[in-house]
Amino acid sequence: MPLGQRAGDKSDSRYCGVEVLDFPAGEGLPAVLNHSLASAFDFILAPLVDPNYRPTPGAVLPVSASDLVLGPAQWSNHVVGKISEWIDLDAEDERLRLDSELTLKQEIAWASHLSLQACVLPAPRRPSCANYARAVNQILQGLTNMHLWLRLPLEKSEPMDDDLDKVKNNSQMSEKVDSWELWNSFRLLCDHSSQLCVALDILSTLPSINSLGRWFGEPVRAAILQTNAFLTNAKGYPCLSKRHQRLLTAFFNHSVQVIISGRSNHNVSPVSEGVLSGDENYIEEAPVRHALSPYLDYVAYLYRRMDPLPEQERFEINYRDFLQSPLQPLMDNLEAQTYETFEKDVVKYSQYQRAVAKALVDRVPDDAVSTTRTVLMVVGAGRGPLVRASLQAAEETGRKLKVYAVEKNPNAVITLHSLIKLEGWESLVTVISSDMRCWNAPEKADILVSELLGSFGDNELSPECLDGAQRFLKPDGISIPSSYTSFIQPITASKLHNDIKAHKDIAHFETAYVVKLHRIANLAPPQQVFTFTHPNFSPDANNRRYTKLQFEMLPDTGSCLVHGFAGYFDSVLYKDVHLGIEPNTATPNMFSWFPIFFPLRKPIYVPDGSPIEVHFWRCCAPTKVWYEWAVTTPSPSPIHNSNGRSYWVGL
Repeated sequence: MPLGQRAGDKSDSRYCGVEVLDFPAGEGLPAVLNHSLASAFDFILAPLVDPNYRPTPGAVLPVSASDLVLGPAQWSNHVVGKISEWIDLDAEDERLRLDSELTLKQEIAWASHLSLQACVLPAPRRPSCANYARAVNQILQGLTNMHLWLRLPLEKSEPMDDDLDKVKNNSQMSEKVDSWELWNSFRLLCDHSSQLCVALDILSTLPSINSLGRWFGEPVRAAILQTNAFLTNAKGYPCLSKRHQRLLTAFFNHSVQVIISGRSNHNVSPVSEGVLSGDENYIEEAPVRHALSPYLDYVAYLYRRMDPLPEQERFEINYRDFLQSPLQPLMDNLEAQTYETFEKDVVKYSQYQRAVAKALVDRVPDDAVSTTRTVLMVVGAGRGPLVRASLQAAEETGRKLKVYAVEKNPNAVITLHSLIKLEGWESLVTVISSDMRCWNAPEKADILVSELLGSFGDNELSPECLDGAQRFLKPDGISIPSSYTSFIQPITASKLHNDIKAHKDIAHFETAYVVKLHRIANLAPPQQVFTFTHPNFSPDANNRRYTKLQFEMLPDTGSCLVHGFAGYFDSVLYKDVHLGIEPNTATPNMFSWFPIFFPLRKPIYVPDGSPIEVHFWRCCAPTKVWYEWAVTTPSPSPIHNSNGRSYWVGL
């Protein structure tokens, strides 16, 4: 049964398995599975073949059980295969090398015959694992639904401070080890196969926080939690250190399943006395006891005490790591459903209302309220939410408004007219069905209000639109927003890379995507890219931009792989009123924008301690605007999207 109930969480992290350490010969596998399931485990990680087996001509593969002893659904849903750990495809001994390759292929063929969802591959025995990777890559070419999980210990040579004493007392830790490096070499040799994933052994010591962070951008499917990683609380029950708890919680949030492995190190009370979970007074009855049930109870306790997913996260969960093409607001007319989604963002419009209210107060002093009517133009009015926010700001401040609602989408204009009639705004609002860049206004505006921002600030052509609209803004007029700045940061994003790679063309790697980033690793703090300010009456103004940025990886991260750059924006609406999605200053509970993702055609390996230097261009032509980007350090990439050949925004 799943670990517990958590609002909105339907991910695989709800399930917990147990590793079978001894080979279940004969009919032992069904008994082991039944005992594990009855003890509330959801699946088993079990060897499929006798570990003493070595290939001999004509010999029958000594499997743990016939395919008939379990039903197809049991094999598929409750068994993860474990490939024999003795195999060594990079051994110097040729006989061992050949036997290993044959056995690997035989065992995976048997697992595929059983319709298992996944098999766990043993960790490479040496840093040079090219032959092992070659054999696995060959196997991956023929797999359809099954995934292979490469098992690796979660270790790096620089542990966290609390672990230094343990390391000093452990001579085996003296060599420099980074399991991420081993994984990176292996997956590069396998050409980033989407069916090759990771199962991490969680040990008693952990690397630094930033080193751990790299794994959240990798395809980690299972955290194999060793029993010797557990501590013992005052009552003799297993518990985990605070850092292990935080790691496990993060894995839960990234859909990583837990597998408990090892021998029981805790002498726990019998069932009749209940099961105490960790270091809290949590008691739960269990009808059947497995030797590792106390560890399962503690993992379930950690899962259940997590906060429920916020309403916004539950709304966005289906968009996680889903690549979407950015809107083309000038070329395409938005559909009703798109307007409906954006209009539900109460936070965004309340920020606009605050900004308009402050501008009105600054524009019209208290002693001129009764005699002054402010001309406010909403350009890109859509179905009217900014019109409503502006009128509410006027009512709140006691100022008089004359509003022009300018909208080019004829379908939205129909709704605008209906809204004005419904609300009785006929004397206050004039609807203009026109592109703001072409309209000849009958008078100048005191305040120009727009919401033309994209995930990268300027990527939906707000600069070009407002350049055309500011013709009818008074010289001392106010633009809301008054400025916006784009930001980028390098990220590891294996899933996004593989999703783009599946298209098998360059064009998709040269397209910027809007995406709710989730299974990623942030490798460095965001930095500013481009800034636009409005109004801009300078005769030399243009919207071309170029910048060069150098990112230092977060301390103690180690080497990493950069799959691309996450993009954000922050906007100043008016004075101290801002909105944006840049992580450090993001407006809480606002969902109108997901980040943007600029991929790299070939991921860049960044050695430990090396910076990454990236160049970004915003290019303009009479009919389109596009971005180009390239990395020059630590190794040069091609210039992506040259001349807007793959991705551009039409004017």
